[in-house]
Amino acid sequence: MRNRFYVSIGVALLCGACSFSAGTNKDFATGLSYSYSGFRVKHVVLVGPDNTVLGSNEVVLNSKIAIVVEDLVNYELRGEKAFPGMAMTVTDKSGVAVISEADLFAEGKEGYSAADASVLRGTITIGNPMVSGETYHAKIRIWDKVKPENELTAEVDLKVK
Repeated sequence: MRNRFYVSIGVALLCGACSFSAGTNKDFATGLSYSYSGFRVKHVVLVGPDNTVLGSNEVVLNSKIAIVVEDLVNYELRGEKAFPGMAMTVTDKSGVAVISEADLFAEGKEGYSAADASVLRGTITIGNPMVSGETYHAKIRIWDKVKPENELTAEVDLKVK
């Protein structure tokens, strides 16, 4: 019994000593869910055109919304710079992509300060070919280009009014 206790303490200390982190979360008001592995994150929220957190997943046609990731840390830095990647897709009810971006940070060859890379924003324009009365599935994937196993995904269904 004592040996099991010491082994448990040892495992807990080893896990606490490493910088690995993983988790999932869901905002039941908007339906936004996210999961992460390797990174640590404070908040992932859905914001409206006025940059305030939305209380539902209903969005207005011809507006802009965003999935905002705040306090994302644990990048593997290279030369004190972080190298994030962010893919974004928005699909209709048939699974056809109305927005498909492989990497919104493809041009960031110089990297970003860890502070700048800690807040990332995937902005979605709710417009053509989207139509009022339909629901669309939005998903972002963020990864660390230096340590690709560090990853965060977030997704939400958007009801267009």
